[in-house]
Amino acid sequence: MRKNWIWALSLLLIGGMASCKSSQSAYRAAYEKAQEKKIEEAAPAPAETVVTTPSTTTTTTPSYSAPVREQSERISAVDGNDALLKEYNVIVGSFRQRLNAQSLCERLRADGYPAVLAQNAAGWYRVVACSFDNRPAAVQAREALQARYPQFTDAWFLINK
Repeated sequence: MRKNWIWALSLLLIGGMASCKSSQSAYRAAYEKAQEKKIEEAAPAPAETVVTTPSTTTTTTPSYSAPVREQSERISAVDGNDALLKEYNVIVGSFRQRLNAQSLCERLRADGYPAVLAQNAAGWYRVVACSFDNRPAAVQAREALQARYPQFTDAWFLINK
């Protein structure tokens, strides 16, 4: 009799634990909430330094900017529309999980960016904020993106082979 009670209790415990797994929508909601919190906590940009010399000339020292990460690899659009991907791509996120990448991509599209969800040969999902044929246009777009979204200070260039 006591064995039956132990077995029944064990089965109830196992059944209860199996039914408590999280759903994909719960992960998505938590991710979006965390992203909104990051936007609210954005730090102000450092001020530009002005140096004056004893003469009447005033010079402005350029603010230091870290070198931009640049990487060459072959990527393809997840939705199959590879025509949207050009040679120079501004990457704002790399994810292993498609759901995380897709969420960021949808958020950028809602803000008016021509964001594309791409994937490389290693299986990483790249969120391409914008794509260009030449480097100067890509640099300008990256700077504008960073001015609008302070959390994308680590946006980088991917040269699509």
